[in-house]
Amino acid sequence: MKDSYYKQYYDLERNNWWFVARKEILRSQLKRILGNRKNLKILNVGAAFGATTVMLQEFGEVCSVEYSKECCDFVNEKLNLNFVHGSITELPYKDNQFDLACAFDVVEHVDEDQLAVDELHRVCKSGGYIFTTVPAFKSLWSEHDDINEHKRRYTMKNFTRLFNNKSSIVFKSYFNSFLFLPVAAYRLVATAFKRKAKKKELRSDFNKIENSFATNILYRIFKSENRLLRKKIRFPIGLSIMVIAKKQ
Repeated sequence: MKDSYYKQYYDLERNNWWFVARKEILRSQLKRILGNRKNLKILNVGAAFGATTVMLQEFGEVCSVEYSKECCDFVNEKLNLNFVHGSITELPYKDNQFDLACAFDVVEHVDEDQLAVDELHRVCKSGGYIFTTVPAFKSLWSEHDDINEHKRRYTMKNFTRLFNNKSSIVFKSYFNSFLFLPVAAYRLVATAFKRKAKKKELRSDFNKIENSFATNILYRIFKSENRLLRKKIRFPIGLSIMVIAKKQ
């Protein structure tokens, strides 16, 4: 993540329409699969600035891993969350430690994505859950991916292939689907024009819409998918992918 963008991320995680709607969708899926279980041992990998860790604390004790040492130090000082500095490809935990292992928009950041998913399985207990999300479709690659230092975007087929036979997938779906067509059209057009224009400073999608009325509309559209996802209705296309697997 670029330094200039990195400094904005703490507030983005808590206030940006995309982060807030995504967090509500993730929480709803967790409540659906976990029921009333509240004393779980949970791993949150790529915990960034702690918003998802705070959300996960509703379900039990959370251990958070973050690759950025600067981010760990900031969060530990500001929020007292006791983040651990580490990598998803070499998790600092023994086998079979966690009831739930989460990696929300993390796997796309590493070269060895198979190893990353294998590590989530390794530290998860038998019968425990692995919950992951990633961005979808290489054709939607934009400066948003560049500034976030993504290595790739996925299709459902090539992402679920990483789970091999180590777990059974209990739910998978694209999401952020209602906004797929306008966002896809915007990114394709913007990328085409950018190739012809002089190189400018990269800007994330999160920083391109600042009007409060527009962001409120986007939030409501994204969040509205929650009603269908709660009923285990799967979207055939979307800007992101979610996969929930149960370790065998």
